[in-house]
Amino acid sequence: MSGGRFRPLAGVLAATAVALTGTRVSAIALPWYVLGTTGSAAWTGVVAFAEMVPYVLVKALTGPLVDRVGPRRISLAADVVSAVAAGAVVLLDALGALPLGALIALVVVIGAGRGPGDLAKEIMIPEAAGRAGMPLERATGLMGVTERLAQTVGPAAGGAVVGLFGALPSLGLSAVFFALGSMVVGLALPRGMGHSAPAPADKLGSGSGSGSAPEFGSGSGSESESGERVTPAPRRGAGSEEGYWRRFGEGMAFLRGEPLLLTVIAMVCVTNLLDAAFGQVLGPVWAKESGHGPVLLGLCGSVMGLTAVGGSLVAAAVAHRLPRRPVLFAAFLIAGPPRFLFLAFDLPVVAIVAVFAVGGFCGGFLNPILGAVSFERVPRHLLGRVGGLQTSLSHVGVPLGGLLAGAAVTVAGLAPVLLACGAAYVLALGLTGLRPEWREMDRLRARPATARPTADGPVSDGSSGAEGRVGVRE
Repeated sequence: MSGGRFRPLAGVLAATAVALTGTRVSAIALPWYVLGTTGSAAWTGVVAFAEMVPYVLVKALTGPLVDRVGPRRISLAADVVSAVAAGAVVLLDALGALPLGALIALVVVIGAGRGPGDLAKEIMIPEAAGRAGMPLERATGLMGVTERLAQTVGPAAGGAVVGLFGALPSLGLSAVFFALGSMVVGLALPRGMGHSAPAPADKLGSGSGSGSAPEFGSGSGSESESGERVTPAPRRGAGSEEGYWRRFGEGMAFLRGEPLLLTVIAMVCVTNLLDAAFGQVLGPVWAKESGHGPVLLGLCGSVMGLTAVGGSLVAAAVAHRLPRRPVLFAAFLIAGPPRFLFLAFDLPVVAIVAVFAVGGFCGGFLNPILGAVSFERVPRHLLGRVGGLQTSLSHVGVPLGGLLAGAAVTVAGLAPVLLACGAAYVLALGLTGLRPEWREMDRLRARPATARPTADGPVSDGSSGAEGRVGVRE
């Protein structure tokens, strides 16, 4: 294979890496800047809310537009918007013209740019893999490793720059990363990327079947006599003739007929809320009140990201041989609640870092499992609209996480809120884990699918070590 075949895939992965690194840097810089200027956990939560509400809403509504305009153009424009907004924060603060209202407005713009930018990069992976002649499963595995590496580098860079130079230079670094992401997309990805005709239906391979989804007209598929799902390719040119709301409705209709995906979304939505509370408010407040500062906070995030890379690689090698349900819930229980519970007590730094390391490794198993479930069920031609809806619905609680955490810390103090969040995490996993739909997770493996699905799944928080299309929040 010629090296040119791999250029689109390498470009998507590189653009994802630098843009997500910018996001992780800003995740350290923004809360620290607000805490430093206002001294208020509540206002820190408000700023986090202002970023995540447009992120969720715009990402949900952008799916049909991405299908029509093309993910390359959307990614280019979105990263430029995020870079300009982040740079404006630095410039206005340097000029002494950044009141809190202006900061919130610019944070809204950053969130609105990040949503469609993230979605566009994610859904270019299948076409890039096809151009490279690479199996989709391997390409999505590379995407997962890329995301973990960004989660490792970003917090370390953000924490180091904040500790050495302050929050605003760190946010300036974030703007540079956003701009680099746009440049990589423009230089490495060919024009028309994302507008290729859908690939012919083929076998996904063992462990990728589904047969329980009902029909939704010509776009949702049916079952053959052997029980395999058959998803007919869309008519040539049909996507350009359909209206926006018709395409949006097709994505909604598909999800309504998928009880397992809806159950996953519901569970991940709750854990995302709690992870957002930790990342946006509880972690920064703990770092400040404990005296450890942003450097240790960034170190913990990077250690968690690094061990998550190892967990993802191990999961890619052996997860297909393991029972999905017990591994998924065991990994969630180790990756999520302990962070809250351990930080509520005055433990040695070594113990705290160890908790993040073990949690990251276990979190690395989440997205490979949840991603496989989504890929088994979502047909390729619904890529943008279903992917945008799934990730956005799983993010619904994220804007409230920081807002509620900031208010709760103001009223009750940090330690009680950390303990309550840890208990809520365990309760959420226990209650949703009793749902009967989870039994379908292991059944799907026995029935290979006829169509190759490629849409994104729900996303859970990167704080729990699982970041990507199905599982954790970005």
